[in-house]
Amino acid sequence: MTLSLPDFDDLPPVEGVPQGCAWGIFDQDGQKDVYGTLNLLTPDVVKAAAEEVRHGISISLNWPIGSIKIPGFFRKSLNHTVVKLEDPHANLHYGFDDEVEFNTQASSQWDSLCHFMHLPTGKTYNGVTPTVKDMQNPTKGSQKLPTLDHWHDRGCVAGRGVLIDFKSYADAEGLKYDPFSGFRIGIADIEAVAAYQGVTFRQGDILIIRFGVTEALGQMTPDEQTSALSTYSYCGVDGTKEMARWLWNQHFAAIASDNVAVEAMPPIVDGETKPLTQLVLHQWCLSLFGMPLGELWYLKTLATHCKGNQKYTFLLTSAPLNVPGAVGSPPNALALL
Repeated sequence: MTLSLPDFDDLPPVEGVPQGCAWGIFDQDGQKDVYGTLNLLTPDVVKAAAEEVRHGISISLNWPIGSIKIPGFFRKSLNHTVVKLEDPHANLHYGFDDEVEFNTQASSQWDSLCHFMHLPTGKTYNGVTPTVKDMQNPTKGSQKLPTLDHWHDRGCVAGRGVLIDFKSYADAEGLKYDPFSGFRIGIADIEAVAAYQGVTFRQGDILIIRFGVTEALGQMTPDEQTSALSTYSYCGVDGTKEMARWLWNQHFAAIASDNVAVEAMPPIVDGETKPLTQLVLHQWCLSLFGMPLGELWYLKTLATHCKGNQKYTFLLTSAPLNVPGAVGSPPNALALL
């Protein structure tokens, strides 16, 4: 069974926000929803996704934490400390522990629906206003915020992943682009790749787009990474209202990519370049739709297997860290083919 959802232009109006806001759409029994479009991963959708497993192959989509050696936007680098377990009284060394500290936005990640606000209202998904205190020290009242720990209450993410391998398509068609140039693809480009691969979309699909960014970054020295990322111009999906409308009308459960922000940076609105703080799809997808965004995933191995099997759909599972109040997390994502 699929859920009956209004199209973008038929979403009920919400005071103070533009047409196309999904606040309240997934609420039940007077309770504010915290899952957004993950609600589209119904039991029927998950059962159908399980049928995508044909070859018994499991592929990690997780770029190693710490792969960006000097994260931008003032984010903290990975600090991994290994601790010896010792009993000084017995003069015995019996094992090791780990202590890991990192910013969840500095490698493969999910953005929670609290990560980026709708700028005109200062609210996040479903009209809530998170605070640092509420997320850092969540109480029973503040646990209604749409943070990632709630995903564990619904069994995390399991559904049909659909790879749009734009990198391989561009190579085959002789299309050249610089991953660090602000290059962007539109609706027609995504649909062209889908047709080239023989893919049709279904409600509840998890859209995965490969540009080759983590692959490129992984071949660089720390200084080369810093130089490439310091331009703040990155390839991605065109950040427009039209793209937002298309994404909602496809009724995707989530979107992930191997680039920095899913959408291209810097934002361009009505032909005018905007500051990085005015990302367009982050506001539409995270804040207004409740559609999670995954960034900096590693997709080369998946693309190789999909191309070899000529099959670009698969069972995708993902279980973020179960940290109360989590704004972001490594996805711990697997594709099962």
